[in-house]
Amino acid sequence: MKSIRHAAAALALAAFSSGAVQAQDIKISHQWKANVDGRDKAARVFVKEVNKADPSLKFRIYPARSLGIKPVAQFDALQNGTLEMAVFPMSYAVGKVPELSIIIMPGTVPTLAHAMKLRGTPFQAKLNEISEKNGVRIITWWWTPGAFATKDREITGPKSVDGLKMRAADPTFEVMLRAAGASVVNMPSSEIYPSLQSGVLSGALTSAETFVSMRLYEQTKFATTPSKYALWMLLQPLVMSKQHWDKLTPAQKKIFEAAAAKSDEFFLGLQTEAVEKMEAAFKKAGAKVHQMTQPEYEEWVALAKKTSYPEYAAKSPEAKELLELLLAVK
Repeated sequence: MKSIRHAAAALALAAFSSGAVQAQDIKISHQWKANVDGRDKAARVFVKEVNKADPSLKFRIYPARSLGIKPVAQFDALQNGTLEMAVFPMSYAVGKVPELSIIIMPGTVPTLAHAMKLRGTPFQAKLNEISEKNGVRIITWWWTPGAFATKDREITGPKSVDGLKMRAADPTFEVMLRAAGASVVNMPSSEIYPSLQSGVLSGALTSAETFVSMRLYEQTKFATTPSKYALWMLLQPLVMSKQHWDKLTPAQKKIFEAAAAKSDEFFLGLQTEAVEKMEAAFKKAGAKVHQMTQPEYEEWVALAKKTSYPEYAAKSPEAKELLELLLAVK
């Protein structure tokens, strides 16, 4: 009788281990406001779609840093498996994976339509390979167009940032800004508002979504929007710890991929609206709004090709390959 109980206990333990993901909450962490920011909304769409197909998977979303993990530190938590999922700007991980600067390379992804063209390309496959080799699975394909906003002057071409203290979210992007005469300060988007308020920053590049959800129009007087040309375009996907991805069954992985596709389309629609909402919010706050012109954009791209591109390509053979694969998509 005792041996039967031991055998039953062993079977139960094996069943628990094989279904470990089902038996616990899947935590999703991010730094933005719940039910306001599009990244939070799209995460909820993803969860809803997964649960339609598999209600046994339990999710808990922690917005606005409520899980207590700092935005950049989420990458470490994903790598070591203490965090299952996050909405994560991939440029935050360049300190550990320098190749990830590719997802914010100035002038390489000028529009949302171009960002969507990258799905299914060798570029995406190589990016996924590098990310997974470093312990993180990219689940969704969420790109955010971004822009300049400053306290002091309108941003047009490169000369207009001379002397400003700027935030850009990536060291390779910052190489271009320095070449144009700006000084740079690196910080997550959740720290931009107080830094503008205190004078640590005189301007910032961030997503249209963040300018609105974090009310950055309250601390700036000039905005250059990405209505036609996005010099700053960042991949900010829902990602998953590779350790936890590998615990999913093949069927669950397919469910995640189908839910990701649904959330991608939802998020794409939100980003088109986000640019419009950004312009409206700045105008309502009394700021001067400028749409970057084609000559201004081309001047920035010409500078990027002399500064950010070679700086990035020199990081590693994989970086050089990623840049070539990205530029090959027309």
